[in-house]
Amino acid sequence: MHVDEAIRSRKSVRRFLPTPVPASVVHQILSVAARAPSGNNVQPWKVYAVAGEARQRLCGAFVEAATHEPERHQAEYAYYPTAWVEPYLERRRRCGFGLYASLGIARDDTAARERQMLRNYTFFDAPVGLLVTLDRRLNTGSFMDLGMFIQSILVAARAQGLHTCAQAAFAWYHKVARDQLPIGEHEILACGIALGHEDLSASENAFITERADVDTFASFHGF
Repeated sequence: MHVDEAIRSRKSVRRFLPTPVPASVVHQILSVAARAPSGNNVQPWKVYAVAGEARQRLCGAFVEAATHEPERHQAEYAYYPTAWVEPYLERRRRCGFGLYASLGIARDDTAARERQMLRNYTFFDAPVGLLVTLDRRLNTGSFMDLGMFIQSILVAARAQGLHTCAQAAFAWYHKVARDQLPIGEHEILACGIALGHEDLSASENAFITERADVDTFASFHGF
């Protein structure tokens, strides 16, 4: 698959088939992604890959916490702003409304929205889940490195014919993850990634977010 096709066909898949993904394929994806750039080659990331019974135990613990004690959990970094401004507010709304519309969930159906939110914590049924961490002893620049590494995972997965969903939702439940996996205290749980084969029959997977035209975010000088 050409890299352009891999990038353009990447999307957030929110329902996966149970088809297993071999450990060798996950290893290959991470090996390719490890070539992502990082300042001074510090490579500030770690990945915890789960499948099978380990994934089931982890997902069960996440769902339990998110269902019964969400107020006790907070992320270790601020993903979203405290006050939204345009054009980001409108983009966020269009994304949320579009997703729930594809699922047939009304805006006022709080129970259905909650059920959909909880599906994050089962990796949307993907057979493989990745938890990605960042060393907290580093600084803001390492978040840029981490972002390039995560994007590389998503693109490398497409090259293997697989799909993904990057999920910041896991960041709130880092304590749960630490109970299940050997995540060090110096690590920030940045996100999770669902990895597997797309369920082509799922209506939510047909929802594709739009992107701004290049001319809206780039200016060219001296060409």
